[in-house]
Amino acid sequence: MAKSSYFTTSTTIVALLIILLPKSYSQIAKSDHDLLEFPLNLEYLEAEFFLYGSLGVGLDHVAPNLTKGGPTPIGGQLATLDSVTRDVILQFALQEVGHLRAIQSVVEGFPRPLLNLSAATFASVIDSAFGIKLDPPFNPYSSTINYLIASYLVPYVGLTGYVGANAKLEGATSRRLVAGLLGVESGQDAVIRALLYERAHQIVEPYGTAVFEFTNKISALRNKLGGEGVKDEGLLIPPAEGAEGSITGNVLAGDPNSVAYERTPEEILRIVYGSGSEKVPGGFHPNGGDGNIAKSYLHK
Repeated sequence: MAKSSYFTTSTTIVALLIILLPKSYSQIAKSDHDLLEFPLNLEYLEAEFFLYGSLGVGLDHVAPNLTKGGPTPIGGQLATLDSVTRDVILQFALQEVGHLRAIQSVVEGFPRPLLNLSAATFASVIDSAFGIKLDPPFNPYSSTINYLIASYLVPYVGLTGYVGANAKLEGATSRRLVAGLLGVESGQDAVIRALLYERAHQIVEPYGTAVFEFTNKISALRNKLGGEGVKDEGLLIPPAEGAEGSITGNVLAGDPNSVAYERTPEEILRIVYGSGSEKVPGGFHPNGGDGNIAKSYLHK
């Protein structure tokens, strides 16, 4: 389909998504506020990456009211995708729009932080995962398989954050919202992993490296950056590390009891900044995240 038709599609979506946020917010426990606000850093990232990848435009065109006037992302592009993958990614994109609206209906939130979605940012992450500079640089927008590998970077980090936050929340409204967000984020991660698992032994050209090797190296990098042990697993692992210690396939990541791993906001910032420190912004958030939690570390 021609690129112009995707812009036409995006215009139609804009008309469907002009929804005004309520002027008053639900009453929530004061201690819950920061934990509900923090995920906006990841939800903005996911929404923009999936919107640009599937439509070639972002929130500024699709749901500008949800950006709260934050700066336009750097480097987002329409990806070269097969029709099924484009359809799936567009579904994810619109789900993320809903997530932003759901969170902003409970806490006021903050303007979209500056996001760097450029091919160079993704290339830097992949280079770090491999410990060498790939030649040519990895481009997430150049093919279906590259985009799926890049998508492997995103929802899983968010879902581990929701798992971690849920146990700390006090209010029923807060727990219900996070449980609902976690359900869909987990589903997105499962779909991405399943699509990649189907292609686990496919060689990613021109690197001569199989898909599962990319996922395993990305997971190892996230464990390293997070700094709190193993909370991430690739698609093919030693049998002793698989479900019940008896299988190499790992279409879903989980602990020895196949329970989802959890991460703190600090661990998430270390990963999305790519610096290994919640105090040193970079990567997808060149100026750092927003909200009380993220800003508290930037000011230290």
